[in-house]
Amino acid sequence: MADDLNVDVKNLQQEILLKNDGYGVAAFDRMLDPLYRGALSNPDGYARVTGPCGDTMEIFLKFKGDRIEAAAFETDGCGSSAVCGSFAAEMALGKTPDELLDVTGDAILERMGGAPEKEQHCAFLAGETLQEALSNYMIKMTSGGERR
Repeated sequence: MADDLNVDVKNLQQEILLKNDGYGVAAFDRMLDPLYRGALSNPDGYARVTGPCGDTMEIFLKFKGDRIEAAAFETDGCGSSAVCGSFAAEMALGKTPDELLDVTGDAILERMGGAPEKEQHCAFLAGETLQEALSNYMIKMTSGGERR
């Protein structure tokens, strides 16, 4: 019985995916379960950016040595903002500051497998917020600030 229900749910999800208007499979799956959502206490890098659509994204970064050990996001925006924030946090994990420069809106869209044109700005908001969090971290490090 449970197996039949799981098959029915998967079939329904696939049907919805086929009608999703431009989201890639990875993005659709993430809509069902946005990972890395929530604030990190005492982040080494932090940013809060409001996009032109009015959505606000926050990114939290924690470093261990020269690599990102933990990353998280918060948003007050739509589902697309949540998906993009989730991918931005995931893509940051394990990266050095130099490698993090490659996590842009375009890179997030590629990792998502695409998004409808009217929602693509959310990926750029997530990328910009991630870069601002990196900038916040770098300013702390160059001004003699200590990581917690």
